[in-house]
Amino acid sequence: MERTTTQISQQEIDRQLAVCDQIAQLFQEEEKPLACVETYGCQQNEADSEQLRGYLARMGFGFTQDVEQARIIVINTCAIREHAEQKVLGNVGALVHVKRRHPGQLICLCGCMMQEQHVTEKIRQSFRHVDLVFGTHALWRFPEMVQSLLTQKGRIFQTPDEAGSIAEGIPVVRQDKVKAWVSIMYGCNNFCSYCIVPYTRGRERSRQPQEILDEIRSLVAEGYKDITLLGQNVNSYGKDLSEPMDFADLLAQANQIPGEFLIRFMTSHPKDATHKLFETMARCEKVAPSLHLPFQAGNDRILKVMNRRHTREQYLDKIRDLKSLIPHVTLTSDVIVGFPGETTEEFEDTLKVLEEVRYDALFTFIYSPRKGTPAAEMDDPMTREEKLVNFNRLVALQDQISEEKHAAYVGTTQRCLIDGCSDDPDYAFTARTPGNRLVRVKGQGDAVGQFRQVRITSANKWSLFGELV
Repeated sequence: MERTTTQISQQEIDRQLAVCDQIAQLFQEEEKPLACVETYGCQQNEADSEQLRGYLARMGFGFTQDVEQARIIVINTCAIREHAEQKVLGNVGALVHVKRRHPGQLICLCGCMMQEQHVTEKIRQSFRHVDLVFGTHALWRFPEMVQSLLTQKGRIFQTPDEAGSIAEGIPVVRQDKVKAWVSIMYGCNNFCSYCIVPYTRGRERSRQPQEILDEIRSLVAEGYKDITLLGQNVNSYGKDLSEPMDFADLLAQANQIPGEFLIRFMTSHPKDATHKLFETMARCEKVAPSLHLPFQAGNDRILKVMNRRHTREQYLDKIRDLKSLIPHVTLTSDVIVGFPGETTEEFEDTLKVLEEVRYDALFTFIYSPRKGTPAAEMDDPMTREEKLVNFNRLVALQDQISEEKHAAYVGTTQRCLIDGCSDDPDYAFTARTPGNRLVRVKGQGDAVGQFRQVRITSANKWSLFGELV
């Protein structure tokens, strides 16, 4: 793999935008064409899809979720788990019937799955109705690839194996009017033994702080209230910049931007989460008092085989430090059950971490082998049924903790951001606490996009319920 990060010049992006305008001219005499963009996976994929929509809008496309109406279909894929891959391939396979009915339709696949060579070869051989395949590193060139499809015959495969690039100035069409994603960096250098991300998204590369801060200012001016800074490991931000700047400093500068809004971020890696970061979170009033800090497993042997580069006690020390600075912090995490070679006795250590930390919520997974990662080649003697027993124990314990923690909110009044409307006739709005707990809210009027006081009246293990004060 080429390991040098490249900065895509503004001239190159301007050229792509000019191509967008040329494509718009092709459709000038037709009814407005429609595009369908479907996204799988993490928030970074969502942010990428917003750029794809930005390009498509510049090309003159409107948007639809109906594949029968779409002139172009773009499926942005995720490679984290095997189930996600199988779901994507199943849905792509079904599109062959749609394309038979609409032979002029263009079908495009992009995202992390397309950086896996065995997947792209399968698409090439078995999914002949797919017109364009491009990986995460080629997204900035999307317009010229679409233009080639429209003006020439043949399929296009663009999946360069490289360290990655930074491209500024790509237009964005956001799906939400209250919450926004801002990518501050791309890629990952950690190489956890179970994870495919460093192979599909390249090496860590940070955007310039001024570009990030300008984007946040623009979002605040547009009325966005909940802004999440994204990276595979935001705690590593700035290490590759010519003038180093760490993530805590970036948070502090973002906090100084005028306006009423919250700053969130994800994801953090324990090995790089520092006292300075926690202290910055504590003193910056716009930084949400919540942290997603994956620990993945509670046993030191398993953590070492995972290549996590932290121990159980080091992780717990950081949690204690954070709680001493922000006692009301909301904590979430990721846990993998059934990593190759994990015994039930070692799994018990994971339960002990839950009992000590008492997370507000967990994202839990049974280990899924990813071809091309070291863990996929490891011996895995525990059966799926045995793993499922442990998984269910983990979920049951976390459900109990979540229910107890949510019950403690009942009777309190929380300053919440009303972020949407609900179909529930009893609870008109959805909202989020500063700690990102979901609240279903009774009320009337136009409250979406506002910070409002909400009295919490009841709770369950998944969410809180309340009414506008």
